[in-house]
Amino acid sequence: MHAESGEWRRRFAEEARSERPGLAPLCLLIGAEADPALDEAGIDAAEIELDRLAGLLPFRPGGPRAWATALAELLGGQCGFEGTPGDYQRLESSLLHEVLRRRRGLPILLSVVWMEVARRAGAPVYGVGLPGHFVVGFGPKDDQVLADPFDGGRLLTGADAELLVAGTTGGGIQPSMLTPADPLNIVQRILNNIRAWAAARPERSDVALWALELSLLLPSHPARLRYERAQLLVQRGDFLGGAEALDEYADVVTTVEPTTAERVRHQARAARAMLN
Repeated sequence: MHAESGEWRRRFAEEARSERPGLAPLCLLIGAEADPALDEAGIDAAEIELDRLAGLLPFRPGGPRAWATALAELLGGQCGFEGTPGDYQRLESSLLHEVLRRRRGLPILLSVVWMEVARRAGAPVYGVGLPGHFVVGFGPKDDQVLADPFDGGRLLTGADAELLVAGTTGGGIQPSMLTPADPLNIVQRILNNIRAWAAARPERSDVALWALELSLLLPSHPARLRYERAQLLVQRGDFLGGAEALDEYADVVTTVEPTTAERVRHQARAARAMLN
């Protein structure tokens, strides 16, 4: 944990628990955790860039399709925001300040750029978490227009959306898949992506740890994340901290899963034994 991390985490927790959590501030605080070079001025600069981009949009271009087209022309066309397969291999692709700088990123981060720029301009915009591929939606359910920021903002037909879903699940698209994504759910998905990136790189367990710890600051999170954090602490050689975290997790699950709780307490004892 770098010097300012405690302050960033305090602000992250505060923002996540506010009445209307801000997507851009939360994403930028993730970036501050990942990048010690990102300071207050850098966070302000990223917000200013989002404001600047919003100012380049035409004034209220029309209905959902007109908004989606205007965003695609500006961000995808003029500014060159898009994604490539290689972006999945870079941690920067999950960090909003780096996505704004590089104009490259994962689908969900590019969607955050689209949403934040469009929102500032007054568009009826929201995120849509299709299985395996995040996109943005404009307009109400009966007049919904979907755009794919990873593909430069290409407007998606119903058949396009069906293909994206079928490629991931093998099944058809369900109406529930097209509902607006909650900002905190988007943040959790971003942190899950970062953890997945780190899981493929055992030497970056530091990244996996802070992504887990930020996830635990969200007001709602799976209890199992506490167990994963405890295991990671042990793997990183913090046997005492890991053992304490394992015992805490066992206390949480003991009433509903007593067998699991006993197994976890055994793991805690084994971790403490490694200190000898």
